[in-house]
Amino acid sequence: MRFFAPILAVASVSLSIAHPTVGNVELFEKSPGRQIPGHSSSRPSVKCRPHKPGKPQPPSPPRTKTCYIKCHNDTVTDDSAYVLEALHSCNNGGRAVFKQGVNYMIGKALDLTFLKHIDIDIQSKILFSNDTNYWQANSFHFIFQNVTSFFKLGGNDVNIYGGGTVDGNGQAWYDLYAKNIYALRPVLFGIDGLRNSVISNLVLRYSPQYYHFIANSTSVVFDNIDIAGGSKSANPAKNTDGWDTYRSDGIVIQNSHIVNGDDCVSFKPNSTNVVVQNMYCEGSHGISVGSLGQYAGEFDIVENIYVYNISMVDASDGARIKVWPNTASALSGDLQGGGGSGRVRNITYDTMFIDNVDYAIEVYQCYGQKNLTLCQEFPSKLTITDVVFKNFKGVTSSKFTPNVAAIACSSATACKNTSITGSDLESPNGTSDSYCLNVDEKALDLKCGGPYLGFN
Repeated sequence: MRFFAPILAVASVSLSIAHPTVGNVELFEKSPGRQIPGHSSSRPSVKCRPHKPGKPQPPSPPRTKTCYIKCHNDTVTDDSAYVLEALHSCNNGGRAVFKQGVNYMIGKALDLTFLKHIDIDIQSKILFSNDTNYWQANSFHFIFQNVTSFFKLGGNDVNIYGGGTVDGNGQAWYDLYAKNIYALRPVLFGIDGLRNSVISNLVLRYSPQYYHFIANSTSVVFDNIDIAGGSKSANPAKNTDGWDTYRSDGIVIQNSHIVNGDDCVSFKPNSTNVVVQNMYCEGSHGISVGSLGQYAGEFDIVENIYVYNISMVDASDGARIKVWPNTASALSGDLQGGGGSGRVRNITYDTMFIDNVDYAIEVYQCYGQKNLTLCQEFPSKLTITDVVFKNFKGVTSSKFTPNVAAIACSSATACKNTSITGSDLESPNGTSDSYCLNVDEKALDLKCGGPYLGFN
């Protein structure tokens, strides 16, 4: 039986009309009694439902000027200078429009951390060039793992919407990564220092790596985002997480449809007060806390997370918490770590619909290390407390039958107050077993005693 959460469709966009220009930017200023023509989209009214972050967002004032961004309308010539000029022209009170019916090509890295009180209306297709040599040399570097980005988005009171498509031209990167695992693949939306902003009604395709990396940001809402784009060759699209949050607070991710090949959403170090709700995730690695504890000497915090009403289909995991052990480990040549400390606290996964998912629930303090005995010899210095899994329903895949879940803490003190309630889970053969290690079995309504069959 299949269970699905309600998902909103991507909004339609209206027709674009030419307008007079100043330099390379088409301008229209609103005057009393005169309205901006209908070829720009209306800003969506986005509400956080049913759950809200800790603090409401401040109101976003109306915009009084519109800039229509010029382009060469091909898939070869770089339009980044036009884009940058328009964003500067309409910054602090305006709307910049990527016009419907044309294609924009971005071939230069763009620092967009200056944005303030601006709407960006994407009605077109925006394509990033496939010049992998240029992007590896010039993309923006974040300090976490190997994250780089085509552009760096930041500022205050930024609304992005319009129903258009942003395409990372990922095939060149999937093929490159198959040859060189150390290639620096950009994320599609690199966000750094964004505040009080809403990103909604967009189609995202073929990201080289993560689709969103949200760093050092507060009070940002993502609504009605359509993510997809696998490889067209034998080389898979790897590490294509939907959203990764990092050093960020008050983030809401909701009402979105994701088909990808890694975490649907992942809460990286120092993610707090995050809500994820009303999501359809297919082909993913689940909605994950972590990975955490990767870097020795660093203290990672993930706390106050609420995940609600998720459909998880054809995935490796539903809900997942992954922590590196307190010993050097290597998941792959380009992803190594272990020995960090910190805490995971007050995490709730509420209402998840499972269909062909390897583990409905997975908690693992031995990420990157296949030797479980070694992990118990060197217990994690990162604690997991007050974690709730409730109202999980559906049928897992056959991979770990008879188990539907696995909870393995590296010591009896590393995990406390973990509960599973209201579950209606079973494997394809009808069993509902769980592998349990160093966890209070009385708080779990799944039957512990399942065999150790490994972890994803």
